[in-house]
Amino acid sequence: MPTTDARRPLASRGTRWAGAIASGLVATRITPNQISMISIVFSAVGAWLLVAWPTPAGLVLAAVCVQLRLACNLFDGMVAIEGGKRSPTGALYNELPDRTADSLFIVALGYAIGLPWLGWLGALLAALTAYVRATGGALGFVQDFRGPMAKPHRMAVLTLGCLAGAVEVATVGSHHALLAAAVIIAAGSALTCVTRTRAIAAQLRAAG
Repeated sequence: MPTTDARRPLASRGTRWAGAIASGLVATRITPNQISMISIVFSAVGAWLLVAWPTPAGLVLAAVCVQLRLACNLFDGMVAIEGGKRSPTGALYNELPDRTADSLFIVALGYAIGLPWLGWLGALLAALTAYVRATGGALGFVQDFRGPMAKPHRMAVLTLGCLAGAVEVATVGSHHALLAAAVIIAAGSALTCVTRTRAIAAQLRAAG
């Protein structure tokens, strides 16, 4: 049967601080789907900061937005599964906001460095990594979250790029760190599509 319930393995899910925050959220009326949608808000704000306010302060705030987006991605699942607030539409809300948030950040990164095509390419390849993963699940295999540039890796690169970029803008006024982040995300996402596709192909051959 296709794996529709796969969860990305995250070490942070087992930490005390995550459990405490998730328990607090479970006690409120907020739903996992609402948490998922809030991640888009953080992504939209972060994307705006990248494009409209690429100052040291703006880039640091953009990095914060990246991490808040990831926190939403962590807690929506914890509230749904560990907190017992699953809904019939949970799987849908778990995926679509992720793809939207990824695209907002990565496309904005391209515009921030004056290379919109690179941002759009990175966003397309990032979405393709998720498509390949979901295809494996639809074929009946456990969904493959391997990298080297899965979502947490992309967001880590973007966060580091923003923080390094803030220092760079403050000292020399250039944006080489953001350019490097955009290139790494695009190239790494392309490689991730290859690694995941090869893994699925190997499983198909073994099953056949």
